Order: sequence, then structure tokens, then C-alpha cells
Amino acid sequence: MTTPKDLFVSPRLRLLGLLALIGGTLLWGTSFVVVQGAIAHVPPSVVTLVRFSIAALCFAPFLKGDRRLVGIGLELGLWIVGGYTTQAIGLIYTNVNRSAFITSLYVLGIPILFWLLGRSVSRVFWIGAGLALVGVGLLSYDGTPPNLGDLWTLGTALCYTVYIWRLEVHTPSFNALTLTAAQLLGTTAIALLWVMLGQTEWLLPSHWPDLPWRSLVYLGIFTTALTTVLQTWGQRFVGASQASIVYTLEPVWASMFAFVVINERLGIQGILGAAAILSATLLCQLAGQSDRP
Repeated sequence: MTTPKDLFVSPRLRLLGLLALIGGTLLWGTSFVVVQGAIAHVPPSVVTLVRFSIAALCFAPFLKGDRRLVGIGLELGLWIVGGYTTQAIGLIYTNVNRSAFITSLYVLGIPILFWLLGRSVSRVFWIGAGLALVGVGLLSYDGTPPNLGDLWTLGTALCYTVYIWRLEVHTPSFNALTLTAAQLLGTTAIALLWVMLGQTEWLLPSHWPDLPWRSLVYLGIFTTALTTVLQTWGQRFVGASQASIVYTLEPVWASMFAFVVINERLGIQGILGAAAILSATLLCQLAGQSDRP
């Protein structure tokens, strides 16, 4: 069956999709510090549940009664919960820079996955993926030894790899707002099940005043609801391999955010890393067509 992704995408739509993905990475770049502060007060499972509950409420009006959306929402929600949760747990043991670097391993996970699935991936994207990964490494490397948080964050990279692939599969079939609503609701349902398995006391109203509401509302509205719809809509017009390279802009924005807020300077190594990521993104956009089957 022919889908919109198999057809020619106009340069204007490709540019708008690219800008949507870049906007999402900008917002994600602000989330690391916020998440790290939130999990200092409540378990990662509770942070995940509350932020996605808030995001799901934002998109509740766009839900539709299509039975297929239930399964798709739960499927995408499973990978989202896996990614957000393993990252939150990892941040208990590792720092923001290392988390950003290991999470970005999905930039290689996507072309490897497509290769295993029998899809051809242009040499340009392999070069871009390697360049982007080197850039994130330069931007994030701090010389500290491996730790348990690094292992948890590897799970984040794996979950995001599968999520980006599956999102590309589903985006041609549904309106972006409807698909966003379905996956946010599915994520909330899975997160609720996880909380019920271990932290049921946080479901009691008596514990709600202890939640860091300012951080959770920001995470729910801006770095979850808004970024999910930007990603869902953007990947209608930008292939998964290209998208994965664009997503490595996240630590660049995170570093710029740290500079603005706490005056944390990049240094020569960080500047070289940011330049490598920007070069990789530009290289893959100048290459033209995305990785369509």
C-alpha cells in the first residue's frame, strides 16, 4: 500500500517538518535539569505518570473512537515509558552530560535497525550518524568512569530507536493530533500500571502536595505534550534516519540552556562537539531525499 511517506514530499513540507523536529529538540534540551530535580523528590515512575497525565489531558479533545488507535497508543506508549523511565532512573546515578551522550546512541541504532530489516540506508546517513555521535561525545565527555546509570541509559537509547521507527510506520495513517493523543493516553496507562506495582502510596491525595508541581507541569505541557506533537507531525515529512540525526541537537540546546541559566561555558571541546552535530544535521539535509523504502 502506498503511503504519504512513499510519495514525493515538497521542499516546503520537508522544511516545516525539520523545523518541528528542531523545535522539539530545543524543548527536550531544557528537560534534563528539570527531571533531575524532580526525581530528587519523587520516584521516576511517579514523575513519568504525572507528566504524561498532564500531557494526555492537553490532547484529550482530539481522541477518536478508532479501535486501531488503542493498540497503537499502547505500543508507542510502551516504548515512550521505557525511554523516559530508564533515562530518569539513569539520572539518579549519572550526570546530565553522560545521559545526553548515551541517549544519543539511537542515532546509530536507527540505521543499524533498518539494515537488519533489509532497508537500504544511504552512506551519507552513516557518515552523518557517526559525525553526530562524535559531536555528542565531545559535547558530553567528562572523563568519569562508567556507572550503573550508564547501563540504564543504554535502555533509553534502545527504546528511542524502536519508538522512532514505529512512529514513522504509523504517522502516515493518522492525523498528528489524534495519534499524539492516543500515544500519550497509552503512555499514561502503562505508567499508571507501573506505579500501581510499586508506589501506590503516591496515588493517594494526601501525597499530592509533596509533588514538585511546577517542574511536573512544565515537563507535562512543554517537554511532553508539545514535543510529542512536534515529533509526530515532523516525522510525517522527515525520514527516521534523518530525524534521529536531528534529535542529536538536543544536547546542543541543553548546553546552551545551561550557559544562559547557570553561565556554564562549553569550552573548545564543547564548541567542536556542537559544530560536529550541526554539520551532521546540515549534511543529511543537503543530501536531499530521506531513507524511504
